[in-house]
Amino acid sequence: MSTSSESTCTVAVRSLCEFTAKRGDLDLRFTPSPTAQEGMAGHALVAERRGTDYQTEVSLSGCHGALQVRGRADGFDAKRQRLEEIKTFKGRLEAMPANHRALHWAQLKIYGALLCAKLGLDELELALIYFDVNKQTETALVETHSRADLQAFFSHHCDQFLAWAEQEAQHLRNRDAALTALTFPHAQFRSGQRELAAEVYRAAVAGRCLMAQAPTGLGKTLATLFPLLKAAPGQRLDKIFFLTAKTSGRALALDSLATVHKHAPGLPLRSLELVAKEKACEHPDKACHGESCPLAEGFYERLPQARQAAIQHGTLDRETLRRLGQQYSVCPYYLGQEMARWADVLVGDYNYYFDQSAMLHSMTEAYGWRVAVLVDEAHNLVSRARAMYSASARQDSLTSLRHSAPAQLKKPLDRLKRCWTELGKSHDQPFELQTLLPDKLLQAMHQAVSALGEYFQDHPAQQDEALQRFYFEALQFTRMAEAFDANSLCDIEREDLSEGQALPGGGAAASSFRMGGNSRAKPRLSLNLRNVVPAPFLRQRFLSAHTVTLFSATLQPAQFYTDLLGLPDGTPWVEVASPFQAEQLQVHIAGHISTRYQHRQTSLRALVDVMAQAYAAMPGNYLAFFSSHSYLQEALQCLQTHYPDLPCWAQGRRMSEAEQQSFLARFTPESCGIAFAVLGGSFSEGIDLPGARLIGAFIATLGLPQVNPVNEQFKRRLDELLCQGYDYTYVYPGMQKVVQAAGRVIRTVHDQGVIHLLDDRYLRREVQALLPSWWQITPA
Repeated sequence: MSTSSESTCTVAVRSLCEFTAKRGDLDLRFTPSPTAQEGMAGHALVAERRGTDYQTEVSLSGCHGALQVRGRADGFDAKRQRLEEIKTFKGRLEAMPANHRALHWAQLKIYGALLCAKLGLDELELALIYFDVNKQTETALVETHSRADLQAFFSHHCDQFLAWAEQEAQHLRNRDAALTALTFPHAQFRSGQRELAAEVYRAAVAGRCLMAQAPTGLGKTLATLFPLLKAAPGQRLDKIFFLTAKTSGRALALDSLATVHKHAPGLPLRSLELVAKEKACEHPDKACHGESCPLAEGFYERLPQARQAAIQHGTLDRETLRRLGQQYSVCPYYLGQEMARWADVLVGDYNYYFDQSAMLHSMTEAYGWRVAVLVDEAHNLVSRARAMYSASARQDSLTSLRHSAPAQLKKPLDRLKRCWTELGKSHDQPFELQTLLPDKLLQAMHQAVSALGEYFQDHPAQQDEALQRFYFEALQFTRMAEAFDANSLCDIEREDLSEGQALPGGGAAASSFRMGGNSRAKPRLSLNLRNVVPAPFLRQRFLSAHTVTLFSATLQPAQFYTDLLGLPDGTPWVEVASPFQAEQLQVHIAGHISTRYQHRQTSLRALVDVMAQAYAAMPGNYLAFFSSHSYLQEALQCLQTHYPDLPCWAQGRRMSEAEQQSFLARFTPESCGIAFAVLGGSFSEGIDLPGARLIGAFIATLGLPQVNPVNEQFKRRLDELLCQGYDYTYVYPGMQKVVQAAGRVIRTVHDQGVIHLLDDRYLRREVQALLPSWWQITPA
């Protein structure tokens, strides 16, 4: 919804009906649905069948008091005086919930009212067309309505929405007036903060993307949020999306918004924290429909009260949504999804905007929002985006299902099993790159996906998690296979298991090398589609936003991100000067130590000697970073053997949030010791330990990714595509981790600290060029 003038509010037909016509239970029983591409293809096919006189995408608008309603009807046959709304679906049409169909009729009737008014028609035939994307067939539900009846329907729904629309229009006017008068919430900017804020503001005014490298500890979160709040009125921004890679980033964004609210009490600004469903669900043991969950039963009847209460809160964080959910007996997760339409600032994970089915991107496109996007710790977006557009299919996922699967699924699953077996016979290496996708296996997987979709449609109440997990895995794989091109790799990994051997953990290829050639071995295969360059998938995401700012302490070289993320041509890259002085940080390179894999055992003693000597010279809290858990444990054991009195503690594998908090709680202003952590893990970025809580770091690695068959193929493909294979695969990702970890030490202009870089490769000029420019390095 938007305000087109002081007296008129504009709303899309879809938004109007979603607000007024949804009734009854929340019903999220799993039923397969068409992809966006399948939906568009279905609409196009229906239009082709209608003939040359058939009008598509009919633009319509009309007013009811201060409310302007507009939208595009799917199709109109002027000869038959018939207006059509096309909905694509999969499975059995009769299984569609009644409240879904009621919503579809509401949209069609609103379009019918607008068309009658536009053309002066007294009567109109309305046809709700359900198109089965699998069978390519249509089911038409037809009703004839008079202009008067349709106008009454239109007026009824507009009346329901109008009070809310006027309230929202007033909110936007109040919000923009308050943001225009808003001042920076601190007495002054930190050094560098004003420069960063100015760059973000200029990018918003110019309507362009921006890459900003700014040092850790600058206060980047507030320095990027504040200028967009100031730009919102002039640039007519509907929403600001603050996207993060980790939970800690969400917390920092919410803290910054809290600072703004404290500085400007009563500021009419609504913020929403988007939380994963599994973390927000109040009844994880129940299915998401009214027959199972009490918070889903009658959800849409209670939603209006909960929604009205929610807008009274400046910040809708996880706990606030939970309290509102309890108070009004609605699901807090889906209350949050609803409030995404009415919040001004939304804080969530990258996937909400950049994933294939990203909610915020879909809403931006559907509602025509003008949005500004902030990408926090943007150096993470390359690896996260690659994961979003990659997929794996595993032979053992199928093996465990075949004996328990329902009878109607036996045939397609057996066919898929035979294809896996044939693939295993023709591929006997631990890792093999494929130039072409295995067509026969892919066809069998498509058939299995179709059969599973029909089964779920026929049995919506059944909650077989293993079957659904397999379905989603196969569905993701088939979808990514359709998009497979030179920007991705396809490979087969093979793990050979002895008869009766339990399946080991770890990567399939690694296990295969350990197993060797066993004549009685049974192969376990995985077929992988690995995205190398996500740029083609992300490019539209950047174009859909009015402005996007990617910021991080490690955002160089600029071309690396431009190439891999698909940023628009000419996107500027700026480096913000550090607020810190070189005198605050001692940087030492232990040039006599090599942490290369082949040298680790012989250099362990020298490595822990440096750590112990540094600790003795300046006792306090340190973080020591290693390339892997196994290397960490070897160094920890060596330190404890030779320096048993030196206090230390270590990061564990797969730590829970509570365990992570316990790990960090040991860093107090009074404590002393060395904490061992994995470079690139939970404690190498996104944590804040100012002052005496952390005075130094040891980095016992160059951070380079492991040399293995997968990374070597990435290197070759990036050489082919961008002529930057080694640097793009190994050097830049590794040094990003190093600089992020080192950035934990100096957090404020008052901090003093030391960093020990424990590897002779740090003496190289090309490596030092990737370190922060304000550092003064002292070789040991």
